Amino acid sequence: MYPTGALIVNLRPNTSPASYKHLTVCIKPFKDSAGANIYLEKTGELKLLVRDGDRSPSKVYCFGYDQGGLFVEATPQQDISRKITGFQYELMNKGIASDLHTVSAPCRPCSDTEVLLAVCTSDFVIRGSIQDVTNKAEEQESIIHVGVNKLYRQKSKVFQLTGESGNWRGQIKTLLECGVKPGDGDFLFTGRMHFGEARLGCAPRFKDFQRMYKEAKDKGLNPCEIGPD
Repeated sequence: MYPTGALIVNLRPNTSPASYKHLTVCIKPFKDSAGANIYLEKTGELKLLVRDGDRSPSKVYCFGYDQGGLFVEATPQQDISRKITGFQYELMNKGIASDLHTVSAPCRPCSDTEVLLAVCTSDFVIRGSIQDVTNKAEEQESIIHVGVNKLYRQKSKVFQLTGESGNWRGQIKTLLECGVKPGDGDFLFTGRMHFGEARLGCAPRFKDFQRMYKEAKDKGLNPCEIGPD
């Protein structure tokens, strides 16, 4: 008989309980995940989070840590073939999660202040150009193929040296609706790592970044130092 039943998954971060209210949990089901529904559970109440059979390969589901734990329940099956339910998860500050999954104006250009803060707090900061863009209609995402001219910071090895030419290259993902296209000129790319992928944050043209950086530096308002050249 096909397995039945359910289990509760409670994530316990290695932080003080007082900080729990500031945390967001995000889960990303594996592409071949099957055999169970995943609910959000708190004090016996269930809210469907991921329905068995949902085949959105890049879909990420986020909720506040204080909203409850995960309740994974096997669904009735017509055969006895093996099915495995699996997912990745991340715990993050609510502010970071909001940046990654903003609902209003997700493609809005960043203000000068937002750019300068992004330079200080992002997981990666690079100067580069858009070599190509691959659109994934099914996933509603675009993959930006970036040629790197200067690497200021990266927490993961997303941007690497390629070939004998010694050029740095990498890929950054963003929403398809933002309509990113290849073009001339350099940009300052900033963003965060999410489930092992680089996600685009602020990305002004580099000449605009140089202007806003100089203006802030002249006024003593730069939140951090970075070589703008």
